[in-house]
Amino acid sequence: MHRLLLSLWVVQFTWAADPSIPPALPESVVTNRATIIVAHQTGATVAFTPGANAARQLVALAFRAQSSDKTTATAWRSVLEPKDVVGFKVTSSPGPVAGTRPVVVRALIESLREIGHPATQIVIWDRRKTDLIEAGFARLAEELGVRCVGVDEAGWDDAKGYDSPVPGRLVHGDFEFGRRESVSGGGILGRKSHATRLLTHDVTKIITVAPLLNHNQIGVNGHIASLGLGSVDNTLRFEDSADRLAEALPEICALDEIFPKLALCVTDAMLCQYRGEERTLLHYAVATDELWLSADPVALDTFALQELAFARQRAPVDGEKPFKTEVYRNCELLELGVADLKRIDLRRVP
Repeated sequence: MHRLLLSLWVVQFTWAADPSIPPALPESVVTNRATIIVAHQTGATVAFTPGANAARQLVALAFRAQSSDKTTATAWRSVLEPKDVVGFKVTSSPGPVAGTRPVVVRALIESLREIGHPATQIVIWDRRKTDLIEAGFARLAEELGVRCVGVDEAGWDDAKGYDSPVPGRLVHGDFEFGRRESVSGGGILGRKSHATRLLTHDVTKIITVAPLLNHNQIGVNGHIASLGLGSVDNTLRFEDSADRLAEALPEICALDEIFPKLALCVTDAMLCQYRGEERTLLHYAVATDELWLSADPVALDTFALQELAFARQRAPVDGEKPFKTEVYRNCELLELGVADLKRIDLRRVP
């Protein structure tokens, strides 16, 4: 059904004036709005390194702004229950500078622990355990007494996942790798991406913590990319094509094992790296000293696209192509969030 909806709508809209921003859908399609809390503290980042105290203060600012009574505890309890197993989904492959910064995740987990949530019910996770280790999250988890899990070691659920006619050459770590015969010419092809057992059998609520970092195919290496590519196997078949990602990512994120569990999204906007993708290129980065908070992953990614485009405009490169943003429009069609800047309300604090 999801694929049918996309095929019906995807060709019916024209580009917005700025091709780096997803075009708005007709009002007859969607009228909902999204809210993003933008917490800012000048000097929170020094020499491209976010301060621990600054991160804590930004987390407190953002959560108090979200709460009806201006308390962090109320904000947490509005999205989580004491029995929840909370999975903090990070973006670790770009490393601790360009990717999600451990100091921000530390501040979030410490804030959650302060209201009494058990450490045994908190998990830091991403696609590969090696990336988590190299980015410093395994060490952070040990210090905080929480778990650190790579879904490559958690295993895959044979009964849950995403089917697509697009074949992919399976690699070591994919569920069907070694379980099927090779096709002619070598290699094994698969058309199913299995969901991680971490989500189908363990985590009950997801909090994504994504960096403000460009993605060469879809503009921003944000919440939609993090969830879609981090929650299932056999994703190489999509990753080198913006068109394939535009179809697959919204449909993967919409799976019952993923989107209904998404409780909160945090954009680690301490730094904005607008070129480089998974490489740390600080000459293409600026300190923004911000933390963004929202229940809407699409709105956060859409806002991030605008900020990345502004940063690129201030340091232009001849011949650079605009972002391809169909994926966020398709996300809105599947009711995953808002991809129209005109329907995104910003609440800046302090």
